[in-house]
Order: sequence, then C-alpha cells, then structure tokens
Amino acid sequence: MARSALLIGAGITGSLTAWRLARAGWNVTVLDARHPGAGSSSRTAAGIRQQFSTAATVLGMRYAVDFYRNFPALLGDSAIPVPIVQNGYLFLYDLAESWEAAKRRVLLQQRLGLREAEALEPAELRRRFPAVDPLAVMGGTFCPTDGFLRPDIVYQEAILAAQRLGAALHNNCPVTGADFDGQGRLQAVRTPAGAFAADVFIDATNAWSPRLSRLLGAAELPIAPLKRYLWMLERAGAMEAAALEALPLVIAPGGAYCRPENAGSLLMGLAHDAAPEPDFSYEDQDRIDPAFFHRSGTDTLGFAAWMALAEVMPALGEFAGITATTSGFYGSTPDHNPFLSFDPLQPRLIRLAGFSGHGAMFGPFSALMGERLAEAGQDVASVEVLDRAVDTGAFRIGRSFAAGEHLVI
Repeated sequence: MARSALLIGAGITGSLTAWRLARAGWNVTVLDARHPGAGSSSRTAAGIRQQFSTAATVLGMRYAVDFYRNFPALLGDSAIPVPIVQNGYLFLYDLAESWEAAKRRVLLQQRLGLREAEALEPAELRRRFPAVDPLAVMGGTFCPTDGFLRPDIVYQEAILAAQRLGAALHNNCPVTGADFDGQGRLQAVRTPAGAFAADVFIDATNAWSPRLSRLLGAAELPIAPLKRYLWMLERAGAMEAAALEALPLVIAPGGAYCRPENAGSLLMGLAHDAAPEPDFSYEDQDRIDPAFFHRSGTDTLGFAAWMALAEVMPALGEFAGITATTSGFYGSTPDHNPFLSFDPLQPRLIRLAGFSGHGAMFGPFSALMGERLAEAGQDVASVEVLDRAVDTGAFRIGRSFAAGEHLVI
C-alpha cells in the first residue's frame, strides 16, 4: 500500500516536494491557506546563484541551477517555459579586504566545479559590463550561469505536474488544529474542510512556520517573519532596452541589488533592519509602510537603493523613477541556515523552512531533501542526497540548523 504524505504550503518548496513524492509513488495531499504562490513565493526577487562561500552550498546550488535549466524535461512537458533566466550574478566590491576575500571565494568555487565563476579586475569589468563605473569599484565576481527565476512558472507548473501524478490540492484550506495519538504524536491536521491524516507531514510554510508549530505540537524553531520590499525603476536616458534586458543581477558594495524585470523596468531591493511580525496576515504581505513607499518622497529606502546602484552604474541615475513598490516576508533564522529535518518533538513531521530569503533558489534541493527524508523516515545525511545529484567529492552537506550542521545560504 502506498504511503501518504500531507504537505502544508504550496509555494515553491511545497509544490516541488509534492511533485517529487507523487512521482515516487506516494499518495500526496497539499493544503494551502489560499492558493499556490499566495505567500512569499510570488513576492520574491527570485535571484539564483552558485557563488557562495561554503562547499556545501555551492554544490547544492549547482544542483538547483541544473534542475531549473532542465525543468520542462524533468516535469515531462516540453511546452513548459524554462523558469531560469541565466543573465549571471555580478558582485561589486569597493574595499580591498572584501575584494581579496571575494577572489578567494572564486578559487573555492572553481575547485568545486563552478569553473565559469570569475574575478574581474576594473579594466575587464568595464569591457564586459560597460554600465559599471570602474572608478567606483575595485573589482567584481561574475558567474554567467547564475541569474534569476520566474517563480510563478515554478510553483504553478510543479503543482500541476503533481496533480497529473495523482496529488490532491486543497485551496483555501488553512490548518486550524491537529489530532494526536496517546503518545502525543501527530496523526491528522484539522481544517475547515475536515481532518486530513497521513503517514508523513511536511511543513513548507516558511514565514508561517512558527504559528504552525504551535498547532502541531512541534518544536518552536527560531524563524522570524521579516518584512522585505522591492521596487520597480523605469528605464530612461541612454540605456537602451536591449542593454537593460541583458544586465545580470548586480549587487552593489552596500548591498543594494537590481536585475531586469523586462525591457522597460529594473527590479531593485535593499535589506534593512526590521522587527519580526509573528502575527502578520496575508493582507500584511502587501502593506506598504510609508518609509518604503515610492510615493513618499526621496527620504525612503527605495530611493536610497536607487542612488546606491547609480553610484556604481551611473546610467541608472538617468532612469525616470520608481513606479511601484511590492513587499512580502522572509522566514529568517539567526544565522540564515534553513531547517531541513524531522521535527525534534514530532517524529512524523518534516520541517523545510527558514530560508532567510533564499527559498526560491534552494527549492529544488529542499524538495530533494524532503523526498529523501520521507523515504527514510528519519533524518539522513545530506551527502547521501547530493551524491545522487551532483559530484560532491568528499564534502559533507549539513542537514539542518537544529543539528548544528549548516547550509549557509
């Protein structure tokens, strides 16, 4: 008899995990409080990069990039659009210490098989990326196989593929409670549509995970819902549409970043200090506070991001202005490591949460881990997972924040 899995949350992580389990022969049920992508997955800048500083994460992200590149074939439908736009990722540095550290990271990445990663001195940076002012930076690192995702393609097509394999999706079906056996172990979740029992339960709710923990009798993981904003900047001036569309995702020295959204718009972001909002609502995702709203004047974070980017790419200073502000929530952990493991208090519950803004890019590996955990029925060493997906050499991939083994994302 086929085993049953119940996934809570139909964003990128939940949808990809549902597809993997359905493909493996599980009876799969997916619950979402609204509908696929209603949470953070539809509100992400969706950058995807392999340029990290730890072996585990470089290898995991090599797997994720390859997965997205082959997405239509993996889902068995050549008509599905490829969801990754491989314009590359360009990190810019203006301090000697950070530039030297960046060059050392590139050497590590190349040793791990990411041979296309490069460290570019100012002259070469100017030749390859004319929009960058070489006098404003000491250099940059670039990987052409990085880029950004079209997240709606991922969660929409993944959940459809899971349904074609027999998975059941229940929209507008929030978890309101749970049933337990005599030992306090999770047996079923309760919803307005009734109770759903399963052999294995999977939490893919990310920023919603802390409130779900309380309903399921699970461990209180330190996942903080933090508000984040994105802005759309309208093209104008000397930069032509084709040049804008060809830009990589650029990260300026102070952390402001941008990528092309289309031929006429640049998407921008900038991290900021924020207090956790543990009781946020779905509507709060779209609440734009005045200090971040593009119509609030020049003393806003969006304007600060624009000016920081214009310092290293002067042509952006000629753009027409910010035309839109969007927002959502990160599920952030203290050291930005996710939980990819069974819950320490609920042996039937797998937690795939706490991605700290990197959930979209890490979705394929998270789903792979979810499938392997469910198949094993216990925590597994992630090296066993990646050995089947990418050449890992002798590196061990940490399986969870809780266990003290980290994927630094």
